[in-house]
Amino acid sequence: MGAARRGGSIELLASRGRVHAVKSPVRVAVLKMLSEGEMPFDAIVEQTGRAKSTVSVHLRDMVEEGILGERTDTTDARRKIFFIAADRVGALSATDQIPEELARYAAEYQEAEGDPFAFYRLMFRTLRTMFMQTGVTLDPILFEAGRKIGEAVAPSLTGGDADEFFGKIAHFWDEHRLGRIEAGPAAPFEIFVYDCFECVDLPKIGRPACSFDTGVLTAIFSAQFGREVKVTETHCYAAGDPYCRFVIN
Repeated sequence: MGAARRGGSIELLASRGRVHAVKSPVRVAVLKMLSEGEMPFDAIVEQTGRAKSTVSVHLRDMVEEGILGERTDTTDARRKIFFIAADRVGALSATDQIPEELARYAAEYQEAEGDPFAFYRLMFRTLRTMFMQTGVTLDPILFEAGRKIGEAVAPSLTGGDADEFFGKIAHFWDEHRLGRIEAGPAAPFEIFVYDCFECVDLPKIGRPACSFDTGVLTAIFSAQFGREVKVTETHCYAAGDPYCRFVIN
């Protein structure tokens, strides 16, 4: 863990039944590029700014480890196209946050006086903050977990026109104390969440942190429109904003 704090971000990927910790700056840069889509060898070399021999060794090793996959370019048999073959689990990165929030979570739970939601709120906040304090980011896993839950609740929330659909979502969030939802100017494709259960009390990390909510909304909106949509969180309490804002593309 100490190496993670001194050397920057370490990407965690899972393939072939094992987890790979990728900490080489070259490999991390390659993974970041390929997260946007597959790329040919020459383009990877150009964007990394490293020698062909250096990039070639890293790519070969990552293919052998199951982190990357490769295929022959259909337009030029001499060219190799590379893509990510493993599942991204998360990352390890340095953090200077102090876990003062943990004591506050416990105090709020004790003041809840038997509120049935209080324990689950305490559990989620504490687990998430503990991971953050140790430098572990599990955004991909939280997103996929949210997506699974979104698929489970979508049948009761989808259907009807835009106003009815948005009303169902807002009522669901309120009923389950997930926060208060308001429509943005581009509703239903713009959503503002106030008092977001996922992040309102998290340490301020300077970036959006609602991966779980993003997964839930992705599944619900995809079910409503009958096709895959992309949900992007642009504002977040964890980034220092006064609300969470989600845009549905």
